[in-house]
This record gives sequence, C-alpha cells and structure tokens, in this order.
Amino acid sequence: MVAIGFTQTYGVDYHDTFAPVAKMNTVRVLLSLAVNLDWTLRQFDVKNTFLHGELEEEVYMSLPLGYRVTGEIGNVCKLKKAMYGLKQSPRAWFDRFTIAMKKFGYQQANTDHTLFIKHRAGKVTLLIIYVDDMIVTGDDTVEIERLQKRLAYEFEMKDLGSLKYFLVVEVTRSKHGLFLSQRKYVMDLLADTRMLDCKPADAPIVGNHKLGVYVDQVPTNKERYQRLVGRLIYLSLTHPDIAYAVSVASQFMHSPSEDHMAVVMRILSYLKSAPERGLLFKKNGHLDLEGYIDADYTGNITDRRSTSVTWCSKKQNVVSRSSAESEYRGIAQGVCEILWMRWLLAEIGFRPNVATKLHCDNQSAFEIANNPVQHYRTKHLEVDRHFIKEKLEHKLISIPFVPSSEQLADMLTHAVSKRRFEDSLDRLGITDIYAPS
Repeated sequence: MVAIGFTQTYGVDYHDTFAPVAKMNTVRVLLSLAVNLDWTLRQFDVKNTFLHGELEEEVYMSLPLGYRVTGEIGNVCKLKKAMYGLKQSPRAWFDRFTIAMKKFGYQQANTDHTLFIKHRAGKVTLLIIYVDDMIVTGDDTVEIERLQKRLAYEFEMKDLGSLKYFLVVEVTRSKHGLFLSQRKYVMDLLADTRMLDCKPADAPIVGNHKLGVYVDQVPTNKERYQRLVGRLIYLSLTHPDIAYAVSVASQFMHSPSEDHMAVVMRILSYLKSAPERGLLFKKNGHLDLEGYIDADYTGNITDRRSTSVTWCSKKQNVVSRSSAESEYRGIAQGVCEILWMRWLLAEIGFRPNVATKLHCDNQSAFEIANNPVQHYRTKHLEVDRHFIKEKLEHKLISIPFVPSSEQLADMLTHAVSKRRFEDSLDRLGITDIYAPS
C-alpha cells in the first residue's frame, strides 16, 4: 500500500522532507580502510523501511481501494507510522534510525551524517547507511555481532552476510584487494539502447571534439538524452575512465543535438569494449593520503570555462584568464576535499600526522601556491590564495610539483592519446579482473 504523496500540502501534513544519504566519497574511504586493514565488510538490509518511521504531523489517508467499513460515508485512516509515498517518510525513517544508533552508543559523524562510529577498547566499528542498505565494517568483530542482534531486535531486518552488492555496484574481494564493478548495470544499459552488437570504441571521447551549442545544430530527443546521461553519471562511480566524457555530455542537457548524442553513443561503444571493467582498491599496506589535481584551460568553447577534477570531472564556476589561474582554482577545490578527508579519517580514529600531498603539474600555479609574497597577478585569486596559504602554513597540506607525464588526473580533464589513456587506466586501478592474463 502506497500513499498518494503528491496530494500533500506543505505546512499542513508535511514540513521538512530532507534525509541524508551516504556520500560515495565516504563509502570509498571505508572500503579502502577495510582493504588495507583487513577489516570484515558486512551488509544489512531493513525490511519495510519507511514503516519504522514515526510521524510528527497528523496525516489522514483515504481508505484503500476495496476496503469497506460499516457506518457513515467519508471514513478515512489516520496514519500512526510513515509509509511509502509520503513526502516525509525518508526523513522520518532516518530520524528513527539515528535515535536507535545513538541508543546503542554510536556517534554520528560530522563529516557525513549517515556514518555512525563506535570506539570500544581501542577498536572501532563503522556503519554507513543509504536509505535502507547498510555497510558495517571495523576491527571489533564482537561489537559487529552485537550490533546485528540489536538492530534485528529494533527493526525487521536481514543480514546479507559479506558485502557483495551495494547500490548496483558488484563487490568482489580477493588477496589483491577489493574490486568494484557495475557489469550488470552496463549490460542492461547496452541492451536498453540496443548497443549490445555495436562496434567497440577504444576511448570514450575523441580529442579536439569542439562540442558546443550552435545555432544551426540538429536537435535530438531531449528526454532520452537526459535519461542516458543520468545513467552514465551513476556509472562513473566505478568508471572514472568515462568521467571526462560524461562531464562534457552533461553540459548540454538543456539543448542536446545529434552531435552530443553521438558522444553518448561513443561512450556506450567504449563500455561495450570491456563491460566487466571496474575499479580495484589495492591493498597498499599503508594509510598515506595523497591527491592529484589537474585542470584544463578554457576547455569549453561555448563559455570558455575550464574543467577541474577532484573526485569527479567538473566545469569551473568562473572563467579563468590563464592556465595558472584555472589550475590554482582547481588546487583550492582539491584542498577542500583533502581537508574533508582528513577530518573524516580523524573522526574514524586515523588522524593524519603529516601534511597531505596534493600533486600539481602546472609550474606557475605551483610557484604561486608556494610563494608567500602577495603578487599583483593574484589579486583576483586573493581569497583562494589566502585559503591555500593558511593550510600550507599549518602543514595540513603540501603542494609538490609533478611532471605532466606523472599526472594521474590528466585523463579526467581532457581527451588524451590512446597510449596515455591506457597507461592511466592501469595506474588509476581501472582494470578487468576477469580478462585473461
């Protein structure tokens, strides 16, 4: 039974509706910790999730179809619990779950409110939740078993055992590390678009593509285009190799043309070349945190904005007047991500005790970042300059120079040569573990 939520009125039968979901960046950090520290990875699932939520508002619902009661006409149901279809159901469920976890002695992380942490006897237990799917990890096996029993008593739930499938991501663990792929998702996407028999492409996008919005462009089906790009964005969770191409395609959602659709079709053709390809979290034997930041310069020919990359490939908000400026703005974004990760690791119990390296391959941006003297050419970057300078002085970050040939983020900001692309795949851990050696 599902409520007709679109008939609800704000301020009458619902108020706040926002409920946080797990950040994929947090999930990546937890998976990396589990691999390098040999932690177990368990998965729990709650049955009839929203029915556990407590309603704060008075909500009335028409009698379900086929349900008859004797007496006066016009009887309605007064809901005591949240249910599927109500606008506030996700929030009510998450509030209820948060209360239960705090009762069990867990703390809610400030870096990600869907992450719950418990330190006990020098050990740690972590739980992260995405609506009703939970990943549990840590080195306190006793507490993990206890948590499972407490949750089963509090809610109707299922223990799915070792983590194997989470948010359409297939998880495979071996002695080499943890392999994440979306093979079924890729195959379903290729089948839906009738691309199963297409000729595979060796790269997701061609170099010097010159894509933009033109007056004489031939329009394509807008809804289909937006739907396909949306599915590809989700696929980039385990396919950083398509991140740049998807970033380019997503910039034309408002006015897609046949040329833009051709880019989407090429991405699908590239996926056909290796649908089993995914992301390998290798066991490195250390917890050192390092970052790579890169940006192109005026890569978008329509508005001449640059593309920078941290966790994803994204167009910058303003136009840069030099390659150094675009790289410097990228550094500022990268510093924000690093500070967030350092804070997350500290909350978990692994506070970094050395400055985190953020590798940059632009000599001018490198000199500006490491030069404490105010320069007239950086006035328009003054806020970013002071922000980066402060973190450098506090030794939270360092910005070493790296040659472009060693820049791991290069393929995420622009189309590169086939040889460079294949080399980057290997170094970024993008591989196919099922391919014959």
